[in-house]
Amino acid sequence: MSLSSSPFARRPRLAVHKFTSCDGCQLTLLNLGEQLLDLAERVEFVHFAEFGVVDEDADADIALVEGSVSTPHEIERIKTVRAHAKYLVAIGACATGGGIQALRNRHQAPEWMHAVYLQAGHTDVLDRVSPLSAHVRVDLELEGCPISTHQLLAALHDLLAGVAPAPSRDKLCLECKRRGLVCVVVTQGLPCLGPVTVTGCGVLCPGQGRDCYGCSGPAESPNAAALAAKFSTLGLSRQQVEQRFRAIHSAAPEFAELGIADD
Repeated sequence: MSLSSSPFARRPRLAVHKFTSCDGCQLTLLNLGEQLLDLAERVEFVHFAEFGVVDEDADADIALVEGSVSTPHEIERIKTVRAHAKYLVAIGACATGGGIQALRNRHQAPEWMHAVYLQAGHTDVLDRVSPLSAHVRVDLELEGCPISTHQLLAALHDLLAGVAPAPSRDKLCLECKRRGLVCVVVTQGLPCLGPVTVTGCGVLCPGQGRDCYGCSGPAESPNAAALAAKFSTLGLSRQQVEQRFRAIHSAAPEFAELGIADD
């Protein structure tokens, strides 16, 4: 669904919803400082619990949704959010790819629930954690763990101007080249996920001489199998390769079948 090219006839209504997550992406919004105050003059916050506004059923022109779907209640709730939102934006790795909590998809939920909780019967979880797109139509996905301030502001600027944002699908490596950064795979032998990860974070880790952990998820047409083979030549075990690809975006199909753990 695309927004009308015409300006809004009134101050747009913005809702920010949280599902299973750590709140990190919402904090990215809260940490805007003066820019958040400027945003508050341009929109009407109709639901944003961490901002002090609570109305989960409020109609919204734009709904930002953080977190994955991991309980039966959340399946019904995301459908309600979708019904009340003209434009739904999934923000962060949990909402777009299941997040870290999707690691439990490889195990039987009852087993680990009883291992963690003394009375597991009081909890109600789904067998599988899933991104928002598995349940409702998502108009835009902003990947990241957490999302970047630049990404969020750029998307909101476009939406408030009545333009549907065009998501970037460039790989992180391309952004490193633009900034003149030296490849950490070549120079340091680090298992960097930059060749298969979509850019958007501002190359935070490679910019500090560290390897990318894939916070933003798979880029377009990633050759993940070739990179996994490269990691093996760097000395990583099969289990370590699996952990590297699946740590944050384990529900992403492009990463899900790589690096089967050692017996």
